[in-house]
Amino acid sequence: MRILIAGVGNILRGDDGFGVEVAQTLLRADIFTEGVTIMESGIAGIPLVQELMDGYDALIIIDAVERGGAPGTLYVIEPEVPAQAAIDAHALHSSLADAHYTEPSKVLALARALGVLPPRLFVVGCQPEGYDELGAELSEPVRGAVGIAVSRIESLIESLNGGGRA
Repeated sequence: MRILIAGVGNILRGDDGFGVEVAQTLLRADIFTEGVTIMESGIAGIPLVQELMDGYDALIIIDAVERGGAPGTLYVIEPEVPAQAAIDAHALHSSLADAHYTEPSKVLALARALGVLPPRLFVVGCQPEGYDELGAELSEPVRGAVGIAVSRIESLIESLNGGGRA
């Protein structure tokens, strides 16, 4: 099983940097062996799609997600990406006009259109407290969720590998 973990977000915008912080924490911990690739895609969508072209069985995206919960609340979401036939080519092209700075849903639509979206897809998201202040660091609730997110990702990988850690 090949698994890609992608930390996304803007580290210059407070809690929007959650995904990158979790990816950096996973890289420092060096807890996974072969079969698991960890990348920080930041706000760049195209490098993530390019990495998916190497062929993966599962993708775990880590990001700040606005779901109306208390700041620091974690969510494990299995998003549905529309089938290729349901994606309007012109609308996709327009929405990806600047694909270097794009949100994960657009990246996933592009990956689906290119036939490189893995069959298993998860988003480990954290409810942000704020992400409007340029240069802000992670808020306390979101910083506190980083370690919990690492544990949830470890559990996800364990379940994807049939109970054994990769």
